[in-house]
Amino acid sequence: MFGAGFNPLLLIGIVYAITLAILSAILWITGRFSKKVRYTLLLITILLGFATFSPMIPHQFQGLIERLADGRQIGTTLFSGIIGLGILSILALLFGRQFCGHLCPIGAVQEVAYMIRTKKTIISRKGLLSGIRVAFLIAMIAAAFLFGIELLDYTGFSDFFRFNPTIGSLIFLLILLLSIGIYRPFCRSICPVGAIFQVAASPAIYTIRRTDACIRCGKCERACPTDEAKEGDLKSECYLCRRCIEVCPQEGALVYERKKR
Repeated sequence: MFGAGFNPLLLIGIVYAITLAILSAILWITGRFSKKVRYTLLLITILLGFATFSPMIPHQFQGLIERLADGRQIGTTLFSGIIGLGILSILALLFGRQFCGHLCPIGAVQEVAYMIRTKKTIISRKGLLSGIRVAFLIAMIAAAFLFGIELLDYTGFSDFFRFNPTIGSLIFLLILLLSIGIYRPFCRSICPVGAIFQVAASPAIYTIRRTDACIRCGKCERACPTDEAKEGDLKSECYLCRRCIEVCPQEGALVYERKKR
């Protein structure tokens, strides 16, 4: 039915990602997405990443570029990844970056690393990081078509989650150590799929926004690790980490709801 070489674990991972992204959105909309729910999702996602190496959407995206560059057929497994990427992009357009926030293993391990109590470096120039990420995306495509090089694989996340002791896994471990003090360096400056989701999430219908109850204390802006808590920010780099909500002293000042027209 699925064809030769089909990986059922990939399908399980994609179904998990889509289902939980929808469930997360529902919990946010109904006001039941708590810190406990977030921690639970992060833990399950990380365990799933190590257990099945799925869903690693950036890895599937790299595979798609590689096959297009070689002129090979996409195949059933990669086609499933493309469908998954399309659905998750639509969900980002509707509900923001639920998948990136707590359902991608690569992002989840960085999120947990950032929770370690230490001095943090906030990079407020999000435009610069987005530009670097787009440049990496262009370089990744060019490397595949011109030289047959899978540039993304050099970041080592594939070997890391597969427990392969290689130079690549060491590189990702260094990225992970960097994420203790800098919020999600891989997601914000390398991940090619992050560039796609950023565009999709910019006009997201549901997002965290201020209400008339806001007292303009600025605590949310100082707590936001991606500098997306200011009035007028697009929230395209909001990973729904809840830090702004958790530090807000005014109940009801920050809510996740549909944008007003």
